[in-house]
Amino acid sequence: MNEFLRAHADKITQEAIAAVLPDEAVRRALIGMRLTGRVRLVAAGKAAWRMADAATRALGDRVEAGAVITKYGHVQGPIPCCRCFEAGHPVPDGNSFRATEAALALVSGLTAEDTVLFLLSGGGSALFEKPLVPPEELKDVTARLLACGADIVEINTIRKRLSAVKGGRFAQLCAPARVEAVVLSDVLGDPLDMIASGPACPDSATAADARRVAEKYGLRLSEKARALLDVETPKRLDNVRAQVNGSVRLLCAAAASACKALGYRPVLLTDLLSCEAREAGRFLGSVARTHAGCGEALAFIAGGETVVHVTGRGLGGRNQELALAAAPALSGLPGAAVFSVGSDGTDGPTDAAGGYADGDTAPALAAAGVSPDAALADNDAYHALNAVGGLIVTGPTGTNVNDVAVALVRG
Repeated sequence: MNEFLRAHADKITQEAIAAVLPDEAVRRALIGMRLTGRVRLVAAGKAAWRMADAATRALGDRVEAGAVITKYGHVQGPIPCCRCFEAGHPVPDGNSFRATEAALALVSGLTAEDTVLFLLSGGGSALFEKPLVPPEELKDVTARLLACGADIVEINTIRKRLSAVKGGRFAQLCAPARVEAVVLSDVLGDPLDMIASGPACPDSATAADARRVAEKYGLRLSEKARALLDVETPKRLDNVRAQVNGSVRLLCAAAASACKALGYRPVLLTDLLSCEAREAGRFLGSVARTHAGCGEALAFIAGGETVVHVTGRGLGGRNQELALAAAPALSGLPGAAVFSVGSDGTDGPTDAAGGYADGDTAPALAAAGVSPDAALADNDAYHALNAVGGLIVTGPTGTNVNDVAVALVRG
C-alpha cells in the first residue's frame, strides 16, 4: 500500500465529513426561525442525534419535549427534554415503529399557535415509520427493493404509500400546528419530497409512478398493499416550511478544499453520481490511469450515491465495491489511488465507511489469493479489502449526505 496516498485519503475523508456535520447546519437554520406556542421537537434519521443536540443547545428550555429517532449506535448521550430511540436501518424494525408512535404522541393535540421543529436526515425512511401493511410485509418489500438495485427515489415512491407518516402525512398529523423542517439531504438534487420519503413535504410522485416501480421490479404485494399504491398522497400542505441545510454538494466542496490544501488541483466530475458502484470504480480507475504521469497532482471528485445489485453472499457496500473495482485499473501505478466513503460512516451492513485502492492493491490481492472479479461477483468487497488494509473505518459520524469518491494522481 502507498502509505503517502493512504494518509492523504484519510485526511480528505476526515475533513470532508467534518464540514457536513449537522451542528452548524442546524444553527444556521434556526437563525430568524419563528417558533411560537409550545415547541415540540421531532428528529429522525442517521443525523438525528446531532441535529437535536445542536437545536436544544441553541434553544435551551424553549423546547418543551422531543423525540429523537436514529440508527443503532448513533445516540451519543442524553438530550434535555428529549427521549432518544435507536432503531432499524435500512429495514425498519419494531423499535422504528415504537419510536414513531412516541413522536406522533408528542405532536397530537397541538394548536395553530404551536410549532413542531422537525429535524430530518437520511435514513429517516426506515427509522421513522408507521406502516399501513403488516410490518413483515413492509420489511420484505424494502429488503427486496434494496437487493434488486432500486434507487432511493424508486424505493421511497413505494414506501410512501405503505406508510401513515411518509409522503406529507406526518405534517397532516401535526396540523393545525406549524411545522418548521430542517433537512439534511441524502438524495441527489435535494428533492424535499424524496428525502426520508418526505414526511413533511407534498408528494410529487403519483400512484401511477408507484405502480410503475412495482411492475419494474416485479414486487410481490398483498392485495392491501396494491390497493394502497392507488391512494394518492398529499399534494399540498399549508402548515409546513422546509429548508435544506446540507447536501452532497457541500461534501464535494469540502473534499475539494482538503485536496487543494494537500497540493492537488481538484476537478469536480459530478455531484450527481448515480450508477453501478463497480462501474463508477472502473471509471475512476481509468481516469487515474489516463492522467498518471501528467506532471501535475490532480484530484478527481465524484459525489452522489451508487447502487449495488446483490447477487452474491459476501459482505460489503457500494463504496467498498467502488474502490475494489478500481484496483485492476490502478495496478502498477506508483502515484494513483481511488477511495470512496459514505458520509454517515457506514457502508452497507458493515462497520466500514468505505474502501481504498491504489497501485499496490491488485498485486497484494493476488498474493493473498483473492480475485477482485470473483470478490465483486460475490459482493464480498469487505473481506477482499480487509485482507490488504483497504477498508476505511470512521465509526458513526452523525451526518448523512450521500457519498464522495476521489481519484488521486500525483502526476
